[in-house]
Amino acid sequence: MRPRVITAVIALIIFIPIVLLGGVTYDIMAIVLGLVAMSEIFIMRKKIIVSLEALLGGLAVLAIMIPNSWLPAGTNRLFIFYLIVMLMLVNMVFSKNRVNFDDVGVTSLAAVYIGLGFHYFIAARQESLMMLFYILFTIWATDIGAYQIGRKLGKHKLAPQVSPNKTWEGSIGGTLCAVIIGGIFVAFVPEIQLYSLPTMILFTLIFSICGQLGDLVESSYKRHYGVKDSGKILPGHGGILDRFDSLLFVLPIVHLFTLI
Repeated sequence: MRPRVITAVIALIIFIPIVLLGGVTYDIMAIVLGLVAMSEIFIMRKKIIVSLEALLGGLAVLAIMIPNSWLPAGTNRLFIFYLIVMLMLVNMVFSKNRVNFDDVGVTSLAAVYIGLGFHYFIAARQESLMMLFYILFTIWATDIGAYQIGRKLGKHKLAPQVSPNKTWEGSIGGTLCAVIIGGIFVAFVPEIQLYSLPTMILFTLIFSICGQLGDLVESSYKRHYGVKDSGKILPGHGGILDRFDSLLFVLPIVHLFTLI
């Protein structure tokens, strides 16, 4: 417990000032987090991260992740991503099938999954500081509420084959906490109330559910790869994917609802 608390305090001391500062410093932080998350996919798959395969994977996630303001006007990032995927496929030939089609598929999917999540993590801060905090508070309220209520009242397993400790009671409790915290936040910060208050509360409910799905998805592929944590960069907390699994699912949905 002590390493977990120490890590959380240090991370917040670094994270919060950068979030408040915003700008290029925040963008660089998000990009570094995305690249580390991508490296965790390779490590979980027991792949060498100092390799052409990992380099192309890093370029693929960068092509999706970097903010629009960093690209020349008219740049087609989808085409750039496609060219990198083509290079991954060509690499199968020159690696003599040490890199195979399945590897390229996983790397491409991971680049989209991680890249879009962190791209909209940047976009949320560019939209406004309060919008980013609204999203973070919704996720944090879900996580804390689900853990506390699940520990005290949880009896019915939510997805025992994937995450045996999660319960329906915890999941519902976490969502209720998110709706309460998110609703209060929206009500008192009118600048982020882009729709009516009931609509924003409905969105909060959806974001909370999506965040929990993101958590379960990460648990699923970690179980597939036979690892407890996605990485070890955060002692007591695991890796970047362990900390951002919910946000990677929620942020594209937030964009879909035109909040960012």
